Amino acid sequence: MDQKIPTMADMAAQGQEPEILFWVGCAGSFDERAQKITRDICKILQHVGINYAVLGTEESCTGDPAKRAGNEFLFQMLAMTNIQVLDGYNIKKIVTGCPHCFNTIKNEYPGLGGNYEVIHHSQLIQQLIDEGKLRAEGGESFKGKRISFHDPCYLGRGNNVYEAPRAALEILDTELVELKRCKSNGLCCGAGGGQMFKEPEPGKKEINMERMVDILEAKSQIVAAACPFCMTMLTDGVKHHDKEQEIQVLDIAEITVRANGL
Repeated sequence: MDQKIPTMADMAAQGQEPEILFWVGCAGSFDERAQKITRDICKILQHVGINYAVLGTEESCTGDPAKRAGNEFLFQMLAMTNIQVLDGYNIKKIVTGCPHCFNTIKNEYPGLGGNYEVIHHSQLIQQLIDEGKLRAEGGESFKGKRISFHDPCYLGRGNNVYEAPRAALEILDTELVELKRCKSNGLCCGAGGGQMFKEPEPGKKEINMERMVDILEAKSQIVAAACPFCMTMLTDGVKHHDKEQEIQVLDIAEITVRANGL
């Protein structure tokens, strides 16, 4: 598939406005593993014919890590710069692959004057499934596989989005196995609150290793993620237990692309 992705600047130069802005996020832009998820979200958008664009070099960090680490001043600087760019392009609707970006733009930007309809990519996928535009046909079969979904904190407990990612998995004809700690009782991957960017604090066990206990107990063959931070932490946990041949960690978007043969 030709993945020529339009930028807002390109569209504005042609006097056009996209139906939706894809907010890529820092991880989706710079992390090699998350870049694959970014490409797959674009494949889905292109496959269903949604008119979309990205900000490209005009996009900067939402400010989530700065805010969680206690630097409110830096957060507001980043947020207000982003809001100025978004409003300059008359953006109304945003989809993002990162629950941290999702939560920050949806719940914290309005306090600074940035009001947008913000959806997570799992919600978009559920909507496209409901509309019959994604059918999980013509691609890789996940039939009979044991799949568990790991709830990202800012998607689940932070915004009560539990069913959308599960709907994307339920059409695969798989065995959806819930982890012992899931939904409102879910366990953090260990990277939230700015922890992704600092050394772990003293303790008996790292959180992602504790999460691996749930995954191993569930005998999951595939762990479905919906957050680039969770992806890193879960993958590290699988590697630590030397289970790379037995357990795959895949994003909801990656699973959807494979199932639909995109």
